[in-house]
Amino acid sequence: MVIREEDGFSALCIDLDIASDGQTAEEAKKNLFEAVTLYIESAMESNLPIIRPVPVEENPINRRKEDVTEVFNIKIDLQIHAHA
Repeated sequence: MVIREEDGFSALCIDLDIASDGQTAEEAKKNLFEAVTLYIESAMESNLPIIRPVPVEENPINRRKEDVTEVFNIKIDLQIHAHA
């Protein structure tokens, strides 16, 4: 989701509890896609849990609904590479 802030925009993936920001909504989303990709790559390499959702009581949809400008889905193509 994209949230309007006083000095720009934040983008949040509520399923992974990852956020990013930018001067525009598009920049915040672009930065979020990069942060999600890096998180998943790192979690897979380190054998960490991937899903760690935002607690319901902290979800901006429930707390700052008037500031949420867009809700969107992120589709992730997990490519597994084996090497020795």
